[in-house]
Amino acid sequence: MKKVLIVEDDKNFLWFFRQSFENQGLEIMFAEDGEQGLAAAEKEKPDLMVIDIMLRPGGINGIQMARQLRENGIACKMIFLTNLKDPDHISEALSAVGESDYIVKADVHMDAIVQRVKEKLDTL
Repeated sequence: MKKVLIVEDDKNFLWFFRQSFENQGLEIMFAEDGEQGLAAAEKEKPDLMVIDIMLRPGGINGIQMARQLRENGIACKMIFLTNLKDPDHISEALSAVGESDYIVKADVHMDAIVQRVKEKLDTL
């Protein structure tokens, strides 16, 4: 069974993720901030991570978390999920960890996010 770690600080969005991934045949884990995401990734070694870039203020953001994971030898695929559309954030996210993807939350329906996750997992 493939593992997916979702790092998202919006509780409403997490609820939608839980509902959308239910019965998908995946092991889904959740973290609500960058520190929890780091710990969960190092412990669970997920196949794919869906990471919100803008996590709670005062903690590490999604890009910083992804870089730290790479430095620690965690090399899973990543999808950055955010509402930031500017080219600088997109470029920073995609260059932070090499092979990754970037989804703007406001531009897609939850079903499309689930589909993108499944497509990424199919390439493993």
